[in-house]
Amino acid sequence: MQESNLIVRRIKDGTVIDHIEGGKGLKVLDALGINGEDGDVITVALNVPSGKYSKKDIIKVENRYLQDFDTNKLAVISPKATINIIKDYKLVEKRRVALPNKIEKIFRCSNPDCITNSKEDIESVMEVIDKNGLVLKCKYCTRILDVNQLKYC
Repeated sequence: MQESNLIVRRIKDGTVIDHIEGGKGLKVLDALGINGEDGDVITVALNVPSGKYSKKDIIKVENRYLQDFDTNKLAVISPKATINIIKDYKLVEKRRVALPNKIEKIFRCSNPDCITNSKEDIESVMEVIDKNGLVLKCKYCTRILDVNQLKYC
């Protein structure tokens, strides 16, 4: 059986999200609202072999730079991911994602009776009560939330 190498071209300007937990790359795209409609090149590699982990996903997005707001979303989905900012084909910044103590305006509370799901103009605030176990709690109704069942605002 002949082995072939995966060839993915470098990007001139943009963001490379590396070390995404294997199989979660599509969730990352959804959370960041990246769908290709803006016409920029997006490269997605799912379940590729990794030296550090058994498998990882990689996303390259040309002409977009992740902000802290985006990084918070990524930290919940794949806390070991790294963000590489590329300018003129050169790595200019490398960041590790980290969960903050609270996450604002990213997820909706799963409690239908929570005030954040009413017609009131109140943005959701999730307190991170366990960074290792990815356990969040709604600031308003105190519901404990399963990260895998959260909906994005």
